[in-house]
Amino acid sequence: MRLKREKEAIILAHNYQRPEIQDVADFVGDSLELSLRAAQVDAKVIVFCGVNFMAETAAILNPEKKVLIPDPNALCPMASMLPADLIKLYKRKYPGVKIVLYINTLAEAKAYCDAVCTSANAAEVVNNIDSEVVLFGPDVNLAKYAQMKSNKKIIPIPRGGFCPVHKLFKKDDIIRLKELYPDAKAMAHPECDPEVWEVSDFVSSTSKMHRESLTSKARKFIVATEIGLLHRMKKDRKDAIFIPAYEEAICVNMRLHTLEKVYLCLRDEKYEIKLPEKVVLRAREPIEFMLQMR
Repeated sequence: MRLKREKEAIILAHNYQRPEIQDVADFVGDSLELSLRAAQVDAKVIVFCGVNFMAETAAILNPEKKVLIPDPNALCPMASMLPADLIKLYKRKYPGVKIVLYINTLAEAKAYCDAVCTSANAAEVVNNIDSEVVLFGPDVNLAKYAQMKSNKKIIPIPRGGFCPVHKLFKKDDIIRLKELYPDAKAMAHPECDPEVWEVSDFVSSTSKMHRESLTSKARKFIVATEIGLLHRMKKDRKDAIFIPAYEEAICVNMRLHTLEKVYLCLRDEKYEIKLPEKVVLRAREPIEFMLQMR
């Protein structure tokens, strides 16, 4: 893309983006992969095709670069469930207890935590934090998933944080599809309800689901996450069949970005992510805690 070269820009896209946006992106991945790439990117401008907290994370890691989001209305409902004021309340309620926040939180919330994690490394981060009791938010299902892999006591904040898309997946649907495709491997995201994990063969982040689809001997996969991931899987494993666990599992906020909006955003360098310097400085440390673990 000529405009991209002229602007010395790079396009990052989440696995849940529209197929056509994934196809023009310089890099496609999940929150952890995109965070790592954002920390290493060699460009003056970053166009981030994802929801707001993802673009904020890129801006925190690249204060000297211009980070743009094609549609500023691409918000994450889960991230909005944990405002900074609620974290302050829990800090008063549990003095001295360390806080691990899912990357699916706003920058203002990250500024009050001790470490950030993704669905790919939640348990690993919890196990490496210097605290036997950990406050964890905002996704209660991911908190339960991390608890299964940790001896520490995890207290979720808020009590009922969730991803609306992953709540669409039901245990009975997975069972029905496994009966229709007995040779298929069922994969689910940790944001799904625990009853979905119980009937799935593999539970992990979208990056690990993608990796599993490339290395597994299975040739059919039932996939319980936002259907955008299936585009990447199909491109990279053409001999396999990928079956959505729910065909209408679409994050409407992720899909707000279009090719036209990407072009206009880059052409006009508009919708730049702007964060208070104090928030950037305070939020960077817990993000780097996670990145340094790799």
